[in-house]
Amino acid sequence: MKTGSALAHETGLRIWLSALWLAAGILATLFSGSAATQPWKPDRPVEIVATNAPGGGSDRIGRMMIKILQERRTVATPINLVNKPGGGSSVAYNYINQHPGNGHFLVLGSRSFLTNHIAGHGPSYTDFTPVVRLFDEYIAVTVKPVSPIRTGKDLLSFMKRDPTAISFGIATSLGAPNHSGAAAAFKAAGIDIRKMKNVIFSSGGQASTALLGGHVDVVPISVAFAASLLRNKQVRLIAVTAPQRLPGILKDVPTWKEQGADAVVTQWRILIGPKDMAPAQVAYWEDVMRRMMEANEWKKELENNFWQPHFQTGAEARQFLARDHEDAKAFLTELGLAK
Repeated sequence: MKTGSALAHETGLRIWLSALWLAAGILATLFSGSAATQPWKPDRPVEIVATNAPGGGSDRIGRMMIKILQERRTVATPINLVNKPGGGSSVAYNYINQHPGNGHFLVLGSRSFLTNHIAGHGPSYTDFTPVVRLFDEYIAVTVKPVSPIRTGKDLLSFMKRDPTAISFGIATSLGAPNHSGAAAAFKAAGIDIRKMKNVIFSSGGQASTALLGGHVDVVPISVAFAASLLRNKQVRLIAVTAPQRLPGILKDVPTWKEQGADAVVTQWRILIGPKDMAPAQVAYWEDVMRRMMEANEWKKELENNFWQPHFQTGAEARQFLARDHEDAKAFLTELGLAK
């Protein structure tokens, strides 16, 4: 029979061992949680991929971003811009997804991210990691200064008479915002948008070069790029897809709504990573981009380029993409392009 002192010793030992195991479990949980949430940062050069050729919208935006990040030393490793034009931007998206789980590869995405897949020639947005939504912009419809199409109303009249008579230079794919910048107005005016005569280019720069060379009649492009061409008197702007007139050099350009077509088209810009990126990688780039967007240099770029700031985290951007995917699918279905 155990004595009282022996029982007390045994009970104390059990209590001590239980406490020891409990402490070990707590420490293991703490260390496990610490490892799971350990901060991440790039340890080799970063690639920001532009979906079009040099001179296109994605290319110019990427170069601006890199300039600000490098001047402010926000990212310790080098950042390189890589152009991957082609396939209505699907070449760039497929390139990114060759590096699953790698936070050193990012692509500047636009609505073609959704429309490519809906049209059957690109991967789904669900196969990627949304990182940050950056801003929104509008589309301007441009013609040559000597064009007989002097206004948006003129263009609507031409298209009502013969929707195949006017050629459009579209970057970078059908159904994307540049295409919608004209097609949405035609749809609102009762014109059969499936009869548009479209020529596809790998960048807005190439489409505008074709316009200036007389190879196409009309080119819808980002308002920022259109404004730069307007300053050089290379084009005439006949409409913008904004809900109201834009400031500065664009103040005299009427909206589609002013010209009888109830059409507003927004182009969004988002930073996208490959599939299977870790939460810590997304959190790192969310923080970097938030700081970049707070910089005076970036705010100046927003103002100069008529961009509307619209920061969203990766989780918020994923929800937005799901909603916009439905709208894009409805539009492409009407065009007869949805697969």
